[in-house]
Amino acid sequence: MDIALNFINNSNDANNSEIVIFQKNVATNFDELAVAWQVIRYCGQGDNHPFTFPMTMQVGASDSYGNYTPQLDAQNGQLFQMALTTSGDRLVAAGAGTSSKEVQVLNSLAKGAINASIYKSGRLLAIKTSIAPQQKAVFEFKPTIWIGVASQIVQGQVMDSAIISNINTEISLLGIASADIVMTGGGPGANSTPFAFNLENIVMC
Repeated sequence: MDIALNFINNSNDANNSEIVIFQKNVATNFDELAVAWQVIRYCGQGDNHPFTFPMTMQVGASDSYGNYTPQLDAQNGQLFQMALTTSGDRLVAAGAGTSSKEVQVLNSLAKGAINASIYKSGRLLAIKTSIAPQQKAVFEFKPTIWIGVASQIVQGQVMDSAIISNINTEISLLGIASADIVMTGGGPGANSTPFAFNLENIVMC
């Protein structure tokens, strides 16, 4: 079930700020760098930007030879493995993982590290790099998105920790079918207020 979201710029921003939306991989216990899943640019005052947040996700991997696998549909609880077959390195479903909340990717190659990636709507959502043979990448996402104002962000690229630490708005999408995400605040001069993001016109599933 996809969630229909509509970003609305009701702010006083005059800097053509970029709005970045991402999820955090909570399966790791250290602060992992997040990927800019969606970047909204040049959305002027009073403009809106509809987008879809799918509940489904895909997994893909790349090997040390520069090969990329197709994206496979993935669900929480699934284990995938990168294995050498007669037709080269392939990413295949390998049954259930060790956690029902995670998507897990095992490097079953005899040699060579791999990168594992999660996608939503065909856009990169999270990545784990340099997974050594017999090591696993684990991905777990809460039903929330993070949203904030940034600059010089490239969609699909890893953001640096300084940017991530400045973005502290987490929005729960649990049980929501559609909603507006309304941005307020900002503006020039001493009277400007911090940017704020709030859900309005919420329709529950």
